[in-house]
Amino acid sequence: MTAGKLTRKVTLLAGGVGGAKMADGFQQVLPPGELTVIVNVADDFELFGLHISPDLDTVLYTLAGSADPATGWGIAGDTHAALEMLGRLGAPTWFSVGDRDLATHLRRTELLAGGRSLTDVTEALRTSLAVPSRILPASDQPMRTMLQTDAGELDFQTYFVARGQRDEVRGVRFAGLPEARPTEAALRAVREADLVVIAPSNPIVSIGPMLELPEMREAVAGARTVAISPIIAGRALKGPADRMLVSLGHDASALGVARLYTGLVDAFVLDEVDAELGPEVERLGMRALPLPTVMRSPVARASLARAILDA
Repeated sequence: MTAGKLTRKVTLLAGGVGGAKMADGFQQVLPPGELTVIVNVADDFELFGLHISPDLDTVLYTLAGSADPATGWGIAGDTHAALEMLGRLGAPTWFSVGDRDLATHLRRTELLAGGRSLTDVTEALRTSLAVPSRILPASDQPMRTMLQTDAGELDFQTYFVARGQRDEVRGVRFAGLPEARPTEAALRAVREADLVVIAPSNPIVSIGPMLELPEMREAVAGARTVAISPIIAGRALKGPADRMLVSLGHDASALGVARLYTGLVDAFVLDEVDAELGPEVERLGMRALPLPTVMRSPVARASLARAILDA
């Protein structure tokens, strides 16, 4: 065992900033190579002719130590000269792409155009940035989250970024799902893990697409699995998960999230402020673990990861 680090093979299902922070926590407390992060790709889209993978990039930059600490996404200290020039040339600028971030999208698109899979491309980017943990896209086939709203059906980035999450979500579908498959690497990472962790990510649009992939839900259910609530005291710390849960007929609470994972996980982490929900969570057939889950600093991320492993 490495001094101060726990030796255990962990596979984390993640999407968004919360998932990236949890990945950083586990990377801090596990020896190099013991963490694998399987990342949502249903938020991917094309812009300026480039393949952009927002969730993969957020995890990649966070684990490389280069994510913008103010936003949790993008690259710290990045400039936006290219985006400003694109705007002058009449291109849309609603999605913020920094100059160094742009290099990632250019390189990814180039490698994909050369016939490499998204898994292989992600591995090349991870290696180039010296990230010690494995990062795997959930699928190499395209999936896209489509949201039904009063403004019509919107792809996720239009809803989330361009329209500022202002539309009430009345339905969700994952375009491309009939053809999409989980990668063999992702399934193997779940099946061979000592512990599978579902990050405090949006259960509907970040974790949901991955669990809808054939064999993935069964693999997670067959593993030793713990999920972490992204809802604390009825609110999401970041993003629209709380509002989305309500508009789709679920409770915006840790218990509401736990219900979505019934039959899938062995234990459920809820924040200490929601400890009174523990008995109701346990009636769903999972162990309730009240822990401090707000990750305001790298130290807090590591503390949460270590507490989950210890528990």
